Amino acid sequence: MSTLETIRFQLRDGVVASQFLQLNRRVEDDFMARRPGFRARQTARGKDGEWFVSVQWATAADADSTGAAFFTAPETQDFLSVIDTTTVSHGYYELVDY
Repeated sequence: MSTLETIRFQLRDGVVASQFLQLNRRVEDDFMARRPGFRARQTARGKDGEWFVSVQWATAADADSTGAAFFTAPETQDFLSVIDTTTVSHGYYELVDY
């Protein structure tokens, strides 16, 4: 079964959306899309300024291995520098057919 990873967060004070979106695209192209099992990634912004990212993985193991590497990978450091890490919450969900 495919796995859906969800991540919610706020940006650091002073970071504008255009700056974040540029870094968001770069982290997707340079890191996420190159990871085993990557299928798709979407980013959305709430009215309150919260950001939501969903990532579809082939397996839960693919999601776990990327999560384990994400915070120390050189390709993610600029992206992480604009995230208020105290606001990050995430979860994993098994996609179901109905």
